[in-house]
Amino acid sequence: MGVSPAVREPAAPRNIYVFGITSFLNDTASEMAYWVLPAFLASLGAGPAQLGLIEGVAESVASFAKLFSGYLTDRIQRRKPVVVAGYFAANAVKPLLAMVTAWPQILLIRFTDRLAKGVRGAPRDVMAAESVPKERLGSAYGLIQSMDSAGAIAGPLAALVLLARFGIRSVFWAAAVPGALCVLVAVVGIREKRRAAPGGQPGAAVARSERLTSAASPLGERIALPASFYFVLVAVTLFSLGNSSDMFLVLRAQNVGIPVALAPVLGLVFNITYTLASWPAGWFSDHVSRRLVGSAGYVIFAAVYFVFGRAPSAVAIWIAMAVYGFYYALTQPVLKALVVESVGEQVRGSALGIYFFVTSLATLAASLITGELWKHYGAAIPFYFSAGMALVAAGILQVAKSRPTLNVTRN
Repeated sequence: MGVSPAVREPAAPRNIYVFGITSFLNDTASEMAYWVLPAFLASLGAGPAQLGLIEGVAESVASFAKLFSGYLTDRIQRRKPVVVAGYFAANAVKPLLAMVTAWPQILLIRFTDRLAKGVRGAPRDVMAAESVPKERLGSAYGLIQSMDSAGAIAGPLAALVLLARFGIRSVFWAAAVPGALCVLVAVVGIREKRRAAPGGQPGAAVARSERLTSAASPLGERIALPASFYFVLVAVTLFSLGNSSDMFLVLRAQNVGIPVALAPVLGLVFNITYTLASWPAGWFSDHVSRRLVGSAGYVIFAAVYFVFGRAPSAVAIWIAMAVYGFYYALTQPVLKALVVESVGEQVRGSALGIYFFVTSLATLAASLITGELWKHYGAAIPFYFSAGMALVAAGILQVAKSRPTLNVTRN
C-alpha cells in the first residue's frame, strides 16, 4: 500500500537520469572507436568492401536482435539484467579492437557490439516509459537522446586528441574507460519496478482475454496492436526508405568542394544542434501533438535533402547540416514516445521491437536505393527522392488520428 508510492517516486526521475548518463558514456566509447575504424581497417590491408561487409552484418544483426528483444521484454519479470548485460557485452569487446591483427576479428567484435545494442534497446526504453507519467514521455526520451548525442560529440573529440598523441590502438584502449563507467552506472543506478510474471496475478487471464483478439494465443498477444500504431509504422517505414546513410550527405558535400578532412566537422555540426534541441523537442511534444512535432521533423528533413540535391554552395551545405540536427531532435525521441503511448503497457516491448526492426531494414534498403539512383541518374535525384518520401510520410502521420484511449484493450 504505502510501499508502492515510496518505491516509485524516487525511481521515476532517477532512472531517466541514469539512462541519460549511461547513454552518454556508452556513446562516447562507441564514437571514439567508430570514427577511427575505417583508417584502422586500411592499416590492416582491408578496404571499402570489407568495411561494407562488416557494417552490413553488424546492422543486420542489430535489426533482428531488436525484434527479438522487444518480444522478450514483454515476457520477462526483470529487465535490468538484460539492459546491464547489453551494456557490459558491448563495452567488453571494444578494447579488444586494440589487439586485433586481421579484419575478420573486427567483424566478430562489431557483431557482438551491435547484437548487444539490439538486445538492450527495447527493455531500456520500456523501463524509461514505466518511470514517468505518459504526459512526460517526450521529455524523458528527449533527455536520454540529448545525452546520447552529447556522447557522439565527446567521443570523436577524445579520439582526435588521443590519435594525435598516441596512435590508433590507444583510442580503443581509452574507450574502455567510459565503457566501464557506463556499466558501473547501469549496475548501481538503475532501479527496476517490480512486476508480476505474465499470467501470475489472479486477474491476469481475465485482463488478457479483454485485451487480445485471440485470448489464448501468444501469437495473438504479440500482434494485438492498435491501428494507430500501424499508421505510425507505415509513415516511418516509408520515410526510412528515403533515409539513407548520412555518408551520402558527406559524399555530396565533397562534390560541392568541402574537403574530406572536414567530414568529422560536418558530423559535429549537426550533433551539436541535435544535442541542444532533443530535450526541448521532447518537452514540446508533451504539450502539443506528437504527430505534429514528428511531421515537422520530416518536413525539415525534406528541406535539408532538397538543399543537398540542389547543392547551390558550400555555405548552403554547412547551414543545411546544422539544420539537419533539428530533424533528428524532432523525430528520434518524439516518435519513440508516440509508439509507446499508442499501445498498452503489456505490449510496449513488442511494439518497440517491431518499430526498430522494420525501420532498420528500411534504412538498410534506403542506402541501396540511393546508391542505384545516384549511379544511374546523378547525384541530385536521390536527394529529391528522399525529400519527397519525407513529405509523404509527414502527410500520413497527420492523417492518422490518435484514439482517445491509446492501448490494445479494445482490439
